[in-house]
Amino acid sequence: MIEILADDRERHGGVIDRLRGYEEVSLIVERLPLGDYLIDEVLLIERKTLPDLVASIKDGRLFGQAHRLAGWPLWKAFILEGTATDLAGSGMRREAIQGALIGLTLYLGIPLLRSQGPAETAQLMLFAARQGRSVVTGTPPRPGRRPQGKTRIQARVLQGLPGVGPQRARRLLETFGSLEGVIQAEAEALASVRGIGQATAETIRWAVEEAGPAYGDSGAVIFHL
Repeated sequence: MIEILADDRERHGGVIDRLRGYEEVSLIVERLPLGDYLIDEVLLIERKTLPDLVASIKDGRLFGQAHRLAGWPLWKAFILEGTATDLAGSGMRREAIQGALIGLTLYLGIPLLRSQGPAETAQLMLFAARQGRSVVTGTPPRPGRRPQGKTRIQARVLQGLPGVGPQRARRLLETFGSLEGVIQAEAEALASVRGIGQATAETIRWAVEEAGPAYGDSGAVIFHL
């Protein structure tokens, strides 16, 4: 099952009704503090129709939302829903919309997916969930079977380390066999993993090693947390 938490303010957007039509989806509707849809606890989606986008540019909400979304530590994306006809009479210049999208994607680093309507939005979410599981586990998902939960959790923990994204987390787990193996590995062994390198390896070791006391000029003990 693909687990999706949907914000209750999305009840009338049409996407929730579409998601309920998929047998592979376990859907819970509740108030989310951030985003509109949380998929498998790792992918956070902010959905906007084109009129919503225009309104949020005009009232200044867009970049506040975008900055909060950018702070989500795992995967995130905007889904922009609608067609050009939805912008008729909006009074918003094309250049202004393009400028906002450049800010979201290029400078805040949030991927933008395009959808023509609620049905396609629901499909995009399911496509993203399936591909995300393939990246984390390293294998295509099998119909009717839940992906290895422990592997997914360990990969998620590793992605909290500096310089470690989904692909690096997968390679580390493939090389060392477990989260414990990665944590115990020396910098030289970590650096031998494809895509890690010496600098990232040393940063990982720095992050996982037990912190010890250091002394400042005053002689007081300073603990590095």
